[in-house]
Amino acid sequence: MVLKLYGVDKSTCGKRVATILHEKMISFELIPIDAMAGEHKTPEYLEKQPFGQVPYIDDDGFILYESRSIARYLEEKYPSQGTKLIPTELKARALFEQAASIECFNFDPFVSGIAKELLYPVFMGEKPNQAAGDELLAKLDAKLEAYDRILGKQKYLAGDEITMADLFHLPYGTLLAVAGSEIMTSHPNVKRWWTDISSRPSWQAVSAGVKSTNF
Repeated sequence: MVLKLYGVDKSTCGKRVATILHEKMISFELIPIDAMAGEHKTPEYLEKQPFGQVPYIDDDGFILYESRSIARYLEEKYPSQGTKLIPTELKARALFEQAASIECFNFDPFVSGIAKELLYPVFMGEKPNQAAGDELLAKLDAKLEAYDRILGKQKYLAGDEITMADLFHLPYGTLLAVAGSEIMTSHPNVKRWWTDISSRPSWQAVSAGVKSTNF
């Protein structure tokens, strides 16, 4: 039974999961959720995803939500299929977990906040909060200075092999350019890394929108 991904084709977290599905070469069916109509808040949906967020997966009856948790599950289930995205050696795994924490706590809060202040209001026909967005951009720039130091010593965030911690940055990171910021290319080592990961076929396959895919 093909894995089902319930979500919105252009949602950031849906793209995060779909990127991993493409890297792991896992066939999946996208089940579109009409968020504009509030489908994600219906009792039927909340039975599967109690927070009313997208996405979640149905893997032959096994329901799982939270995009990063889904990504880890897919790697654990298909460790030898497609790209290996979590190392198994003890110290390499620890460095991966460190990198995943960096993305979660030193990147995501700022980029998601920037999207909230500068992009989402425009989509809704409202005025963006430029002052709040600029403040978040300044904080993110300070974080990226640390990224630049890390990436000056190694190719990827957890070492010289790509992991899903790198790929987790893509959905929100690409929105920064849409918001008019060149911050992801303003530090040389970050620029090299960003160009690398954002050029991967897995991201190119989902960047404009997630579609059902067979491998």
